[in-house]
Amino acid sequence: MGSFGMLARRAVETEMPIMVQMQQLIRGAKDVMSLAQGVVYWQPPKQALDKVKELVWEPSISRYGADEGLPQLREALMKKLHLENKLNKSSVMVTAGANQAFVNLVLTLCDAGDSVVMFAPYYFNAYMSFQMTGVTNIMVGPGNPKTLHPDADWLEKTLSETKPVPKLVTVVNPGNPSGTYIPEPLLKRISDLCQAAGCWLLVDNTYEYFMYDGRKHSCIEGNHIVNIFSFSKAYGMMGWRIGYIAYPSEVEGLGTQLLKVQDNIPICPSIISQHLALYSLEVGPEWITERVKDLVKNREIVIEALSPLGEGAVQGGEGAIYLWAKLPDQYVDDFKVVRWLANKHGVAVIPGSASGCPGHLRISFGGLTQDDTKAAAERLRRGLEELVNDGIVE
Repeated sequence: MGSFGMLARRAVETEMPIMVQMQQLIRGAKDVMSLAQGVVYWQPPKQALDKVKELVWEPSISRYGADEGLPQLREALMKKLHLENKLNKSSVMVTAGANQAFVNLVLTLCDAGDSVVMFAPYYFNAYMSFQMTGVTNIMVGPGNPKTLHPDADWLEKTLSETKPVPKLVTVVNPGNPSGTYIPEPLLKRISDLCQAAGCWLLVDNTYEYFMYDGRKHSCIEGNHIVNIFSFSKAYGMMGWRIGYIAYPSEVEGLGTQLLKVQDNIPICPSIISQHLALYSLEVGPEWITERVKDLVKNREIVIEALSPLGEGAVQGGEGAIYLWAKLPDQYVDDFKVVRWLANKHGVAVIPGSASGCPGHLRISFGGLTQDDTKAAAERLRRGLEELVNDGIVE
C-alpha cells in the first residue's frame, strides 16, 4: 500500500488547485505577465493602513479575539448589510477570507454523501471545497449559452426529481469565472425554488462592488439563504484574508454550529486584519467605486485582445473582473493552450476546464494597471492570432 495509501481519499480525490498549477507554470516560464489570478492592482486605503501601523505594539493584536469576529467590526458590518445590501435579518461571522467562509458553511450545512448543485462555469475552489469535505455528488447544471446565467428550468426539474433533495445550491454573483451578473428576478426565482424544495441557497457576493454599465448589485434574504462577502478584492486586501458570512438570525442553532467549525479552523481571523477591515469600512464604498471605474478601460483593452477568437467568442464583463472566452473548437485541451501562451507569448490566463468547461479561457482584467494591462493584452492578442492562423507552434 505504501504511504500514499494512508492518505485521506477525500484529499487525494480533490482536484489540484488551478492557481497552484498556474503559479508553478509562471515560475517555470520567463517574463510572464499574468491575466490569470483574480486580484486587483490597488492596495488598501492609505488612511486605513496608517491607522493599523499604530496598532502593531498593542498587546491585544497578538492575542486571540472573539471567534465570530471583533465586536466593533461585526457591528459595522451589520450596519453595512442593512444600508447597502438591504439585509435586515442576518447575523455576521467574520472569516479568514471568503474561501474559508465557504468551507465553514459546507462543513456546517452538508454531510458527506449529500448532493449539491453548482452551475457551469463554476468557481473551482467551491468545487474543491465540496470534494474535500466528502460531498461527492456534485450536480453541475448548465448555464444559458447566450448569457451564462444559471438555467432555472433545469434547477426546478432537478430539485423536484432528485431524491433525497440536494442539500445546497450555490451561485456566485457577479460570477467567477463568468463575469456575468444574475439579474434580481432570476436570483429570486432560484431562491424560491430552493425554498420550495427545502434546500439551502449559498450566494457568494465577493464582487458586489464590481458592476459595470449602470448595473446595480442586489442581495436576497431568507431563512434558507446564506450570503458570503469579502474584503479581498474591494479593498485590495487579498493577503490580509478577511471575509464574512451573513446568515439568517432566525434559524435556531446555525450560529452555534458555525462557531464549532470556526474554532477548529482559524479560532479567529487575524486581529490586525480585522482592524484594517474596520478602518477600510470607515473610508466608505465610494473609495472602491472610484477604482472600479478605472477597470472599465482594462476590460475594453482585454476584449480587443480577444478579438482574434471571432464574433461571439467572448462573454462576461458585466461584473466582477473576468471575461470568458471560447477557444476554436479543436482546442478542447485548453490547458495545453494556456501552457503555450505562457511559455511562448509570456502571458498567463486560466483554463476553462478548471471550471467545468473545457475549450475556454478565463481572463482577469483587475490585477494590472492600465499600462501593464495593455502590455499583457498585446501578448495575448499576438498569441491568439498565431493560435487561430497557425495553430500551436512551439
